[in-house]
Amino acid sequence: EDLSRDLHSIQCNLQDAGSVIATPDPSPEQRAQVAFSPDHTISLERRIDQLSASLPPLTNFILPSGSVCAGHLHVARTAARTAERSVVPLLDNHGGDVEVVFRYLNRLSDYLFTAARSSSHREGVEEEIYVKQQP
Repeated sequence: EDLSRDLHSIQCNLQDAGSVIATPDPSPEQRAQVAFSPDHTISLERRIDQLSASLPPLTNFILPSGSVCAGHLHVARTAARTAERSVVPLLDNHGGDVEVVFRYLNRLSDYLFTAARSSSHREGVEEEIYVKQQP
């Protein structure tokens, strides 16, 4: 299935992203080994567009909900946002491709959100709409 293939690719990319972060000032030899291609982000954006094409447009905020698979994807999305925020302090003084990794993590959380919506949609589970609660 496409989701399994996507998640496998994402796990490999995250391993590579970790190498970038773990190598703050890479030598020329290391730079080639720990390079992180912007093409990974472009691939995520393509998948977001593909998944979005089969989903109803969002007209409201939705709550993290849906199928069991969607629930797991929403939790992963939270972890991706946390990882993204933890990379921010590295942007100013870290060598290598950390900015490329940062952009990837930003798009990853968007992919996971869209994949969660897609999973629920395929399983026929309705999204829960956010409603502001009155005190």
